[in-house]
Amino acid sequence: MGNAEATKERILEAAMEEFSSYGIAGARVDRIAKKANCNKNMIYIYFENKETLFTTVLQNNLQRVYEEITFTPDDLPGYAVRVFDFAIANPGLYRLLAWYSLEQNTVNLAERTLVQQKKITELMNAQRSGLIGSTFTPGFLLTAIMVLATAWTPINPFGPSYEPNALKMPAETREAVFQAVSLLAKA
Repeated sequence: MGNAEATKERILEAAMEEFSSYGIAGARVDRIAKKANCNKNMIYIYFENKETLFTTVLQNNLQRVYEEITFTPDDLPGYAVRVFDFAIANPGLYRLLAWYSLEQNTVNLAERTLVQQKKITELMNAQRSGLIGSTFTPGFLLTAIMVLATAWTPINPFGPSYEPNALKMPAETREAVFQAVSLLAKA
């Protein structure tokens, strides 16, 4: 990796920490530059502005999600457990997504919308074929799965407060997520 690529990587790592802690409005390019051990101007040279840097950080991290967590409509409980494990292992990403939700007007994530729509279409097809139940609409089912799987991330106000010991017993919580999604998706 050349110096330019190494500097970009340091900037992206520092920006992830900064944006997940403060959001786009509260993030400071000065702090990112200091953490990345580079000149503030380098950030503007590589990323043009703070909004583009935020978008790059968010898209890079969402790409990781798409690559590391395979969506499987034929095994929704397994998918939910993989999301649960990823969410617990990557709290910064979920804080970043929370900031994105709060500050949505800053970034349009067309790829995220396409991925979500593809999942909904796959669920619709799985329902039509009888692979999963049709009690719930595909959009509701996907929302419920994601909420259950990510309920114990630091940004969720309910999971940790209603079930404060859930992460002290991750195997039991993982199994509860699995069972709940099994019931939701039952054919």
